[in-house]
Amino acid sequence: MASSTGDRSQAVRHGLRAKVLTLDGMNPRVRRVEYAVRGPIVQRALELEQELRQGVKKPFTEVIRANIGDAQAMGQRPITFLRQVLALCVNPDLLSSPNFPDDAKKRAERILQACGGHSLGAYSVSSGIQLIREDVARYIERRDGGIPADPNNVFLSTGASDAIVTVLKLLVAGEGHTRTGVLIPIPQYPLYSATLAELGAVQVDYYLDEERAWALDVAELHRALGQARDHCRPRALCVINPGNPTGVPGQRVRRGFAVPLIQEGAHGDGAALRRAAGACLLPLHLQGLHGRVRACGFRGGYVEVVNMDAAVQQQMLKLMSVRLCPPVPGQALLDLVVSPPAPTDPSFAQFQAEKQAVLAELAAKAKLTEQVFNEAPGISCNPVQGAMYSFPRVQLPPRAVERAQELGLAPDMFFCLRLLEETGICVVPGSGFGQREGTYHFRMTILPPLEKLRLLLEKLSRFHAKFTLEYS
Repeated sequence: MASSTGDRSQAVRHGLRAKVLTLDGMNPRVRRVEYAVRGPIVQRALELEQELRQGVKKPFTEVIRANIGDAQAMGQRPITFLRQVLALCVNPDLLSSPNFPDDAKKRAERILQACGGHSLGAYSVSSGIQLIREDVARYIERRDGGIPADPNNVFLSTGASDAIVTVLKLLVAGEGHTRTGVLIPIPQYPLYSATLAELGAVQVDYYLDEERAWALDVAELHRALGQARDHCRPRALCVINPGNPTGVPGQRVRRGFAVPLIQEGAHGDGAALRRAAGACLLPLHLQGLHGRVRACGFRGGYVEVVNMDAAVQQQMLKLMSVRLCPPVPGQALLDLVVSPPAPTDPSFAQFQAEKQAVLAELAAKAKLTEQVFNEAPGISCNPVQGAMYSFPRVQLPPRAVERAQELGLAPDMFFCLRLLEETGICVVPGSGFGQREGTYHFRMTILPPLEKLRLLLEKLSRFHAKFTLEYS
């Protein structure tokens, strides 16, 4: 960028116009946004992959992207019924094929009848296809033991993230001491800190208790709230369940007090654990977001609003209308998640078998991750019971911390960069999610195939031992 006088003069000499938009002149709030999950360490991983393709010799043969919970990229098999119905919706000519079960065809026809022009390629209304919103409302009602849910209060979204940003936009107001404050858990998923920075809201941290498996401490909430009132107006509480990055489920709560966000799957010892990513916003009203629908790239989700002023709800719809509508294939897939095959349907047995196989594999991976890390000196890991991540704590020698400071890096970023350069393993430093002062962590997905995960865990543990010895 030609951001200095010398640069501008050189640009003029070469017949080029100076850049209109520079870092100095852009929106300063955007410059404050950080998103560690796809931040500098991931950019370096991409560069290393390119170098490997060019034949550059490395101490490893592949980069293992353990930084993000992308199930199917890691080899998790798609659920057949979901793909069958989606294929039929995308290409209705297949409805005459004998290769698809009758219940999949009926579901596809039902969805297509609700689409504009009976086509998945048509826009929907901004709040989402009415039929699917009705199915979501029935699902919420079943989930919450019969408490009625109104489909008019259900808005479909482009994954959970889109709905979270929309709700935060409605909440943020004020200047100075009256600026909106939002309580978020630490560690947190950096969508929240990034969005609050972009909107100019105040981030109010409340710390989860690592010694009690990342439990939410009500006394800590009171502490954070009391301190926040000195410099902002706290208006919302964010609860992430299951924890991201911690991979630990929170308390299961219902509408009328708080809202459980993730609704599918368990891979702990009988705990009500949730596989997809999501969160709960509790302002004056309550929000529920259903996150990724088994296939991250389709981006489907919903938000239910409860006790929201009708005029504000219209403003929310207006915000969603600016982006026209959520992707219709994602809406269709969400419909299948909230209303899977019934026991009397031909696809039920296969659907259940595939679902249980995925959950059993996740349970085995979670147990293996906890076991290997806790056996490694200097690494500790809480039970991995929900979501697709572990968030181990690592001890770093004082000399390593000093070296990181010399390089202008957070100590766990220094550790993770060295890990990447020497082993090809890409994980995200805990500093990107927030952590208590003096503690160091990293987030790692548990999704690689079991044997590959075992090798990854052992390789990572050996690297930590080597790193510790080097800086002791």
